[in-house]
Amino acid sequence: MRAMKQTCFGLAACLSTMALAASAAPVASERALREECSAFSQAGMRDCLAEKAEASRKALRRAEEKMAGTLSKWDEDDKYVNQAKAKLAASNRKFAQYREAQCDFAASLSGGGAGSAREVRHLACVSELNNRRAEQLRNAASDLPLK
Repeated sequence: MRAMKQTCFGLAACLSTMALAASAAPVASERALREECSAFSQAGMRDCLAEKAEASRKALRRAEEKMAGTLSKWDEDDKYVNQAKAKLAASNRKFAQYREAQCDFAASLSGGGAGSAREVRHLACVSELNNRRAEQLRNAASDLPLK
């Protein structure tokens, strides 16, 4: 009976570890996103990636809002909370600039491909970068001690 309890405890620990790992799935790369949508026609692929880009924008917006809210609850002097909030706002603006420049570059890698090829690359890039940024913000917020 004791061995069975130890096995069950071990299994429960394994299952909770696996669930945690699954919830922290890696962010899909541009290439993986394009491959996910490649089963569709060219127009369908563009629509698929546009949906992924929109979902990533929403996820990023939620992560930015959550980070701002977490900073408001941060157990730190107001001086540092306000500094962090200002740095977050500046970082969000700089990220948006970086994302546009990087995704314009990614789109240029379609070379002489049709216009939709450029858009496909741009949308996949936007989606990947937004999802990576959202993940960074969620991770940063999870480390802060709250009041």
